[in-house]
Amino acid sequence: MSDTLFGKTLPQLQEITDSLGLPRFTAGQIANWLYKNNISSIDEMTNLSKKARELLKEKFTFGLDAPVNVQTSADGTKKYLFKTDGGFIESAFIPEKNRSTLCVSSQVGCKMRCLFCMTGKQGLQGQLTANQILNQVRSIEEHDQLTNLVYMGMGEPFDNLEAVMQSLEVLTADWGFAWSPRRITVSTIGLLPEMRHFIEKSKCHLAVSLHSPFEAERRSLMPISHEYSIKKIMDEIRSHDLGRQRRISFEYIVFKGMNDTPKHVKELARILNGIRCRINLIRFHEIPNTPLEGTDEKRLIEFQEALKAKGLTTTIRASRGQDIDAACGLLSTREMTTKNS
Repeated sequence: MSDTLFGKTLPQLQEITDSLGLPRFTAGQIANWLYKNNISSIDEMTNLSKKARELLKEKFTFGLDAPVNVQTSADGTKKYLFKTDGGFIESAFIPEKNRSTLCVSSQVGCKMRCLFCMTGKQGLQGQLTANQILNQVRSIEEHDQLTNLVYMGMGEPFDNLEAVMQSLEVLTADWGFAWSPRRITVSTIGLLPEMRHFIEKSKCHLAVSLHSPFEAERRSLMPISHEYSIKKIMDEIRSHDLGRQRRISFEYIVFKGMNDTPKHVKELARILNGIRCRINLIRFHEIPNTPLEGTDEKRLIEFQEALKAKGLTTTIRASRGQDIDAACGLLSTREMTTKNS
């Protein structure tokens, strides 16, 4: 199977041109075609010699694959399905008044087994390459409308650190898509060594899946938190000078009668004291075979107001795509089940 050019960094492209005996400046020309122009074939790289293009085609494909399915919501949200060697992955396009966000996947399935997550029920089916991560950005019809990117789709991004970091380099480098890091947020449940590497090597925003400020409760929701405690995560964040341009947010799915009480407000204020951050309250998208239930709207707003009264910047994430497979992992699970039946 041929390797792909799309998704390669400039140093990797330089290695390729060196190995093919092409002038070094050719790597920059290739990067320009890959990330600055809307082309989809090596033949369209018209400032490369015919010999160079033929050499590239002998060993490489361009590397773009169209989605195999799309669901469109009445509110404009789109759920894209992509096929990979390991199964299926999803991306969600979310248009809003002043921005258009794409939520991308980083793994096929996930091994973290979070109780509230449909993807976790699949188990880990495979790791995405930088090409497959970036293909989600480039191969949707709205790619030229995108203003923001979040790594909050299928998988734990820091469990696929190398490919995720490579994709971020392509997205933010001057020779790549040249996105501002402030337009990109990467989510994690808190894999500490990898989170530390990300904070030190990238300037993109960080989102931490928290969901409860109490260790035992969080462990019941997220088994991996047995290994990385809330205290260790907060200590790690406090140990870095993140500056004023870089945002830390904490994702908090609100479950009825479980993590929406006054004691949770008090403990959140305690553990987040001194951290410049934002709490994103998230409505629970119900999934099959789970005992969890989302809190009602009145309680959700009361919970937000109580957190704000403690001085915590708190937002409620708008629910989108309710009339399609909104919860991450539903569409790919259905497709996977259909193919295997």
